[in-house]
Amino acid sequence: MAWNEPGGNSNNQDPWGSGGGGRRGGGGGDQKGPPDLDEAFRKLQDSLNGMFGKGKGGNGSSSSGGGGRRGGFMLVWVGLVVLLAIWLSSAIYIVDEQEQAVVLRLGKYHETVGPGLNIYFPPFDRKFQANVTRERSYSKQGQMLTEDENIIEVPLTVQYKISNLQSFVLNVDNPEASLQHATDSAVRHVVGSTAMDQVLTEGREAMAGEVKERLQRFLDNYGTGIIVTQVNLQSAAAPREVQEAFDDVIRAREDEQREKNQAESYANGVIPEARGQAQRMLEEAAGYRDAVISRAQGEADRFTKLVAEYRKAPEVTRERLYIETIQEVMGNTSKVLITGESGQNNLLYLPLDKMINSRSGAERSSTANAAPASTQSTRLPPELDPREMRTREAR
Repeated sequence: MAWNEPGGNSNNQDPWGSGGGGRRGGGGGDQKGPPDLDEAFRKLQDSLNGMFGKGKGGNGSSSSGGGGRRGGFMLVWVGLVVLLAIWLSSAIYIVDEQEQAVVLRLGKYHETVGPGLNIYFPPFDRKFQANVTRERSYSKQGQMLTEDENIIEVPLTVQYKISNLQSFVLNVDNPEASLQHATDSAVRHVVGSTAMDQVLTEGREAMAGEVKERLQRFLDNYGTGIIVTQVNLQSAAAPREVQEAFDDVIRAREDEQREKNQAESYANGVIPEARGQAQRMLEEAAGYRDAVISRAQGEADRFTKLVAEYRKAPEVTRERLYIETIQEVMGNTSKVLITGESGQNNLLYLPLDKMINSRSGAERSSTANAAPASTQSTRLPPELDPREMRTREAR
């Protein structure tokens, strides 16, 4: 039966101890109340003495004075052991492969700890542990003034890592805030020295490199222990108030680029053709020059040989030259008019074109006697024969 069940003897089953001597006020056995603190402490001390092999000093009485002192010392040792365990749990720490830890002793830099199991001594030591390989990022967007006094919104993202944990912890109170301020300064300087067209179009890549270089120089001067790995300048845009006007400008720029491309395409088609024609004209001129030179040289050689023959037989050569010349002249005309002898007004008309045509028809129709017909057709009329003309002059 439980000690507090109805009908039970509460005095005999009191968990706090025996009868009235253990209750506050020293009343009778039926008095209920909280246990005496001295008695509770004494029972706890007796239990600890029992754990360490020490019995009670008498029949139900408290332990002797020496046993009480030994019990007090044991409590102190237990407390010290508990405190030591708590201190060790906070003093021993593990540094991962991607981390480093900086230990300060009495407020001064002591060492930088690498990966592994380590220990420091609080409260004399303080440690700052951080991941030095993880890449972090910072984004920013704001309105800035360009070189040609236009306002644009430039969003960008800065990616960085901790390169020196000691500098990151000790040199600057808030390194990431310093990074943000340095980024703002570098971007505004670069955008302020660049025209709007370059910021909006193909100049972003060059600007990102310049911002990264300038930002890293600022951070090195501050000693933040941060290294910038990448700066990404996203597509800049005009403020919403003037977005329509900027869209018109962009469309005009696209039209300009399209017209330039068309002009370049036309030039690429016309220029090679013109160069080909020029080269052909040069080659034709060179051919004509060679032909004229060759013909002149042939005529000169022919004239030289003709002079030699003329010196041998002047009369025959002169007559031959005259006949060849008249034949060449008559062959290039279709009509010949010949006047009669002096004092006569008669006119002789020779239709050479019809004569030539008839001769050609005769050559086509006659195959057997083609050679004699040709010989007869080339014979000059008596009026044009130089021998007949000289005979007439002699008369």
